[in-house]
Amino acid sequence: MMSDAPATALLKTPLADRHAALGARLVPFAGYEMPVQYEGIMAEHLWTREHAGLFDVSHMGQVVLTGPSKSHDAIADILEAIVPAEVRGLAPGRMRYNFLVNDEGGILDDLMITRPADPAEEGSLMIVWNAACKDADLAHLKARLPDGASVTELSDRALLALQGPDAAAVLAAHVPVAADLAFMEAVKTSFDGTECFVSRSGYTGEDGFELSVPASEATRVWDALMADERVKPIGLGARDSLRLEAGLCLYGHDLDETTSPVEAGLTWAIGKRRRAEGGFPGAGRIQRELADGPARRRVGIRPEGRAPAREGTLIFSEGGEEIGIVTSGGFGPSVGAPVAMGYVGTGHHEPGTAILLEVRGKRLPAEIVKLPFVPNRFKR
Repeated sequence: MMSDAPATALLKTPLADRHAALGARLVPFAGYEMPVQYEGIMAEHLWTREHAGLFDVSHMGQVVLTGPSKSHDAIADILEAIVPAEVRGLAPGRMRYNFLVNDEGGILDDLMITRPADPAEEGSLMIVWNAACKDADLAHLKARLPDGASVTELSDRALLALQGPDAAAVLAAHVPVAADLAFMEAVKTSFDGTECFVSRSGYTGEDGFELSVPASEATRVWDALMADERVKPIGLGARDSLRLEAGLCLYGHDLDETTSPVEAGLTWAIGKRRRAEGGFPGAGRIQRELADGPARRRVGIRPEGRAPAREGTLIFSEGGEEIGIVTSGGFGPSVGAPVAMGYVGTGHHEPGTAILLEVRGKRLPAEIVKLPFVPNRFKR
């Protein structure tokens, strides 16, 4: 039976007019109208690896968590009861990758946590999380905050990512301090006079930056960066192939509420103290898997032929036993061949293990390989 209810209108980012003017192919993504490509995924991917790619990631959620005092330890203790990150030891101006976990140890979303460098903002933390999860994340966080703590959505801000080997030189012309930032370091500064929060981070495996700016100034910042011949706009298609080659997880594909950080190979994001002490949701399962090993593990996969193994492809042992499933897969432009990630049972996860992938009814040979497929070039 047909419904008369109107379809929910897609949201637009502050840069929607720029994408349309550039002839981007627009698609629905996490409730937003987003550019999937401009001139083509392959060209945009390689340009980012060789020069500088500019991404609109304004659909992602930006929030500020504030505690009852100007104490970092106080706000850190509040967040540490909700996430497994080691937040107390986070230095001013530093950021950390982590995740929201449920009581069963599954991942509800992955996120970035930043401690502001400005002493005036002591006692607060900035969090960036995924667009598709941001409403649920906000409700989850609010429900677990004690009296005196609050979380504020920064809905009046845009988020841009500038990624690639030329990113530092391009950005330094507008934000001189950017060149001196270390990987996972952030600072509040200005972009040609516009207030800007800049972090040396990103999700492509390349050196790069993310810029949080007032939504009203987003087009001005975009235009200034696009005026540099080293910069081209990059859509979600190349963003996905770049992060896959870099061995980085995509929530809703490689991570979900049934998957633990240990299975996903993300235990490096749980500090040594937190692993020992626990005190966060799902700690029982996570500590047990840390001690005994998980039943399955995320792995890199290289199909032997040219046929890509897409999400949902079943994985078999050479003997024909079903051992896992592909969660991300496609063609790797920098690798020049298909690449994939997925989960296989422990014992089948070692690099060099021969496997079979069921692609279009045929079982094709592949091999478990070490991640990432392309070496990360983060600024160390």
